[in-house]
Amino acid sequence: MNRGMFSRTLGFTPEHQWKKEITAGLLSYFSVVYIILVNATILSDAGMPLQGAMLATLLTSVAGCLLMAFGGKSPIIVVPGMGINAFFTYTLVHSMKLSWQEALTVVSITGVLFAIVAFTSLYRKISEAIPHNLQHGITVGIGLFLTFIGLQKSGIVIAHQTTFVAIGHFSDPGVITACVTLILALILFIRNVQGGLLISMLVGTGLAYLLGAVHPQAAVKSEETVRQYGELFANFTASGFVTIAFWIAVFLLLLIVVFENIGLVAGQTAMIGKPEAFKGSLRALAISNIFAGLFGTSPTVAAAESTAGIAAGGRTGVTPLVTAIMFGLTFFFIPLLTYIPDSAIAPVLIIIGGLMVQNVKEMNFADFADAFPAFLIMVMIPFTYSIVDGMAFGFIAYPLAKLAAGKGKEVPLVLYVIAILFLANFVLHAVV
Repeated sequence: MNRGMFSRTLGFTPEHQWKKEITAGLLSYFSVVYIILVNATILSDAGMPLQGAMLATLLTSVAGCLLMAFGGKSPIIVVPGMGINAFFTYTLVHSMKLSWQEALTVVSITGVLFAIVAFTSLYRKISEAIPHNLQHGITVGIGLFLTFIGLQKSGIVIAHQTTFVAIGHFSDPGVITACVTLILALILFIRNVQGGLLISMLVGTGLAYLLGAVHPQAAVKSEETVRQYGELFANFTASGFVTIAFWIAVFLLLLIVVFENIGLVAGQTAMIGKPEAFKGSLRALAISNIFAGLFGTSPTVAAAESTAGIAAGGRTGVTPLVTAIMFGLTFFFIPLLTYIPDSAIAPVLIIIGGLMVQNVKEMNFADFADAFPAFLIMVMIPFTYSIVDGMAFGFIAYPLAKLAAGKGKEVPLVLYVIAILFLANFVLHAVV
């Protein structure tokens, strides 16, 4: 394949500039590289080995970016998604009692179904059936949930026997580290410093060791990372196929993955003035989700950090190709990343939670019958510590509120079905 044919394969045309595309790929990488450790940390809460989860995150990101480069031909970076990883760990594994092996099976099955949706007109029908208030309510609720997890991991918020939660101890070196790291991350993010979240994590790590919040540990070898990864790769199980919980998990994960990615891809392809790239990009994302389960991680999304590369002039598949190469090189630094403590990671979760909560401005609160179910989703996700239970409250309340308002005919049939499924899930849990 000659250079011209290779360029066209990536959507590169004469009006594009190689220098801008390569710079965009590098900026995108430094904006999103924090995901390697942050995603692995959340997956480790599901019982997965940390270093193995880091390698799984890397491989999934490389595969996703390559699929986007050659399939989507757009400057969208594909990585395991924040929020969805919380759903994987704290809902599928902790709340629904699936093993992480079963949860990975759920991810790949969801990827296959997402591909069916993306390669047909179903993505449009599903997106149109779910009210925008509920879609945005899910994003806001997950943002609040991530913030709560970050506050817990940092020690800024602790458990309390009477009030359930309380402020942490600010004499604790870990809490001091988290607060300083959060302030630094906020400043760097507001000032649009590329790689600001990664910089804040590294500074926070140095401060944690300086204050004695963590202590030096034995060096980790790359061989151990590969050994751990052997426990994750293609570790599927069919044990959950006969359970209702398994298929409810598939259904809910599909809803979240479809909603989030349709919105992200539509926004990012519009930013580059190439709405025609939407279908190819969505299809590349769908296929990447099949690989996510195979490689051993939670589902992938079109990273919000892709906007950093787009702002730098990224317009084609060259941008994610460069990012994929950088992710590949990161393998050699995995042992070093394991030294970063929770007190340096938690502030990143809080910042990302704050970003997701901004979706509240897209919601319409004029009609209370529309607004209240979305409000229930937003508050019940963090308060029940379960994304699925939070969604259930909102999706059950929506048709009830519409019927009470005399607008039952406005509710699509699919929403009545979803409400009945959520209600049945509650009843089954009560009986069991």
